[in-house]
Amino acid sequence: MHSWNKNIPRNLYMLSRLNTPLAQIIILGFVAFCSPGMFNSLSGLGAGGRMGSDVALVDSANAALYACFAIVGFFAGSVVNTFGPKYTLMVSTVGYIIYSASLWVYDVKENSGFVIAAGAILGCCAGIFWTAQGAIMMAYPGEQEKGRFVSIFWTIFNLGGVLGSLIPLGMNLTNGGHGGVSTATYTVFVVIMGVGTALCVFIAPPSKVVRKDGSTVEVHANLGWKEELKGVLRVVSEWRILALIPAFLASNWFYAYQFGVNAIYFDIQTRSLNGVVYWAAQILASIMLGFLLDYKGLPRRTRGLLGLGVTAIVSMAVWAGGLAFQLTFDRSYAAPINWTTPGFGGPFFLYMMYGFTDALYQSYLYWLMGAMSNDSNTLARYAGFYKAVQSAGGAISFGIDAVHTDLVIELAICWALVAISLPLIFLVARQVSNTNVEGAVDDGVKKDLEKLDSGKGTIVNKDDDSF
Repeated sequence: MHSWNKNIPRNLYMLSRLNTPLAQIIILGFVAFCSPGMFNSLSGLGAGGRMGSDVALVDSANAALYACFAIVGFFAGSVVNTFGPKYTLMVSTVGYIIYSASLWVYDVKENSGFVIAAGAILGCCAGIFWTAQGAIMMAYPGEQEKGRFVSIFWTIFNLGGVLGSLIPLGMNLTNGGHGGVSTATYTVFVVIMGVGTALCVFIAPPSKVVRKDGSTVEVHANLGWKEELKGVLRVVSEWRILALIPAFLASNWFYAYQFGVNAIYFDIQTRSLNGVVYWAAQILASIMLGFLLDYKGLPRRTRGLLGLGVTAIVSMAVWAGGLAFQLTFDRSYAAPINWTTPGFGGPFFLYMMYGFTDALYQSYLYWLMGAMSNDSNTLARYAGFYKAVQSAGGAISFGIDAVHTDLVIELAICWALVAISLPLIFLVARQVSNTNVEGAVDDGVKKDLEKLDSGKGTIVNKDDDSF
């Protein structure tokens, strides 16, 4: 355990303690807590907290958001490598503030153009944010700490969704569940997001991070735009990644449907309560699945297949329940229920399980990609392609919802994508080896190293703030 040496100024000692991987992951978690965590809560209220008549507008903004996210996601890695994680995170979090402020302005002046433009801006920012987040998560922890640190990050991040749903729940209790989100609620969201931007000041450059064993963060090779593009093309031509495309599409597709149902069927009080349990269920699911996937008493392939089995059974059961529920109402439903309404328990439990299933599905995909390779460059490309395809799916689904597609059809598409993806995921999961051979290098990495040996690549300076 480190103790303070009185010969060292206290401010320098505290700064050194902030530069540990654990401290950096906690800081990163709270940045996500304040920015995308609050955005998730605002989105989960349905129509950004507005009443059902404004769902189409926010759907259009979300379609623009995810379309820009998908495009920027392919190139965000080079942006992060050039400017470093601190400044890319700081700038990208501003997009969340702009979007929340646009909903606030729309409440007052009904400026729909601002909302859609803010959605596009946020899409560009989110692509950079999640790339920087992924780079820190992969690079800063030691090899034996990555699973635990990912769990820490996602717990803090989803606590943002829980708190963000508690805020409007508490502030709107006095209106009896009638009306949209208050101006005061929007103000709180914007202020908390501003705190997230300020916290980015404490994000350390990779060259300054020291692990508890004294090792430093490995500096990655910068191969330039041309070679990086070739690396991306190698990833998208890999059969395992191609097989996972339906799963990538499905992983965010259902948000448009689920958040839309929350906006139509429940009043504002109850939407907030639903948001609390939706994000809380995600925390529980990720911890439970993580325990199974990391259980040392079983071979890794067995754990992977068991995890997929659990995910498949729960997903199919929840979507079946969702269909039974959806057949009881449609978009014309004009009597949003409160938690005091008889029969509230069933829809409430279903919405909670939607969140639980979301975390199972996405956590499993992250684990599976991590089991496919040990190389951080390859995993970064996997993650970038995953987020790009995921966001493209989100853009399409919100576009479908924006034109008032029948809710039963929307549910059927969500369910079909998950059902189609599961056998393909199985084909990939059964190829997972019980251990990756230590020292083995992927073919793509070999080609990268060959480029470096031939002088066509460059090594990032150890004192640089980039990756």
